[in-house]
Amino acid sequence: MKRIYLDNAATTAVRAEALEAMLPFLTERYANPSSPHSSGQTARRALDDAREKTAAAIGAKPTEIVFTGGGSEADSLAVFGIMDAYADRGSGFITSAIEHHAVLHAADALRRRGAQVTVLPVDAQGAVDPATLRAALTDSTVLVSIMHANNEIGTIQRIRELADVAHERGALVHTDAIQSAGHVALDAPALGVDALTMSAHKFEGPKGVGALFVRRGVRIRSRVVGGSQEFGKRAGTENVAGIVGLAAALDRAMRELGEYATVTRALRDRFIDAAVERIHDTSLNGAREDRLPNNASLRFGGCDASAIMMALDLAGVEVSTGSACTSGSLEPSHVLTAIGLAPEAARGTVRFSLGRTTARADIDAVTDILPEIVEKMRRVSASGTVAR
Repeated sequence: MKRIYLDNAATTAVRAEALEAMLPFLTERYANPSSPHSSGQTARRALDDAREKTAAAIGAKPTEIVFTGGGSEADSLAVFGIMDAYADRGSGFITSAIEHHAVLHAADALRRRGAQVTVLPVDAQGAVDPATLRAALTDSTVLVSIMHANNEIGTIQRIRELADVAHERGALVHTDAIQSAGHVALDAPALGVDALTMSAHKFEGPKGVGALFVRRGVRIRSRVVGGSQEFGKRAGTENVAGIVGLAAALDRAMRELGEYATVTRALRDRFIDAAVERIHDTSLNGAREDRLPNNASLRFGGCDASAIMMALDLAGVEVSTGSACTSGSLEPSHVLTAIGLAPEAARGTVRFSLGRTTARADIDAVTDILPEIVEKMRRVSASGTVAR
């Protein structure tokens, strides 16, 4: 039985072009890029080329790219690295209620250190109001961290407007663009941000490698000490193969972005419209227009999303109930409660996230089986029996 994978927001398959680019650096070209001999310099040139491609994909300069061991590390480096580097300015940190836990847990750690942490509310679509940010800023605010697009509901923030508001008060701005990179156009200078994070496995690159854009002139204190790699911002021998794979996947994704976004958005809308029309008491979470092209977060009233997810899995369809990083939690999603959903409604949400290889036949197949599954789960929930 062919399985239909609709959990691309959690991770994606490594695309052939990225794997092909990586293989030489896992085999014969394995030298340390810091070594002065010929093999080492071959690896160094590959690293430099990957940095140039990554920078070009987001309108940055190569010297503004720092490679990390993943998206969470990149977020951590941005938050702690900037807060520590500018500790003489103050201890104010502002973020939103729907951030990834990589940022929210960093905020908790800053709070324990005595920092002035402010968590901004969002509206029913998951958007931060620039006026709310303006009211929260103080002269001691060092950093504002607002994600570019939410990993659960897909809402895209007005980052440029928020960045302009923050800069008016002298605060720096970081955006977690881990869900956005490779799926929507990103131009770091045009967004007006001082730092931006990405993760390779969200756009068909390998796991365990990420990238952080740090605008030239912005200070950042390393979280990993040792060597002088990555311009002194992240010590440790670079994962050349992973970095090459990240750059190859991102470069290819950006070249194909126009066609991918158009096709994927059409499939997403086809699925949303059919689900809402054919399954009563079904609603979309997040903004309809300002959302990632591959995200469909649907709320099914009167049933538990985990039961729907398991039933779909048995039928060969792989989805999730939210962020993979909080899988197994008994608490309702912090993102869904932040947009105003009651716990019961939040627990009825399933996230369907499409990918580059998702076909219309896949969407139609899921649309055909979903109504029956949802209605069955509703009957089971109402009767209090166990589904078989």
